[in-house]
Amino acid sequence: MRIMRLQEVMQTTALSRSTIWRLERAGTFPRRQRLAARAVGWVAEDVVAWLRARFPGSNAPPPRTD
Repeated sequence: MRIMRLQEVMQTTALSRSTIWRLERAGTFPRRQRLAARAVGWVAEDVVAWLRARFPGSNAPPPRTD
């Protein structure tokens, strides 16, 4: 499992910070996970699965493993 921080989620999805959080609150985007007291991240596989579901038939990039 790989964790993506906000900047990478924004770059991967082409969504702004406020849009990501708005979709998350609406329950239509993967929930962030608390990493530490002041750090959150998203599971990369969940974000990619969301992209693939949103754009069926597209070639959403697989999650990076580095």
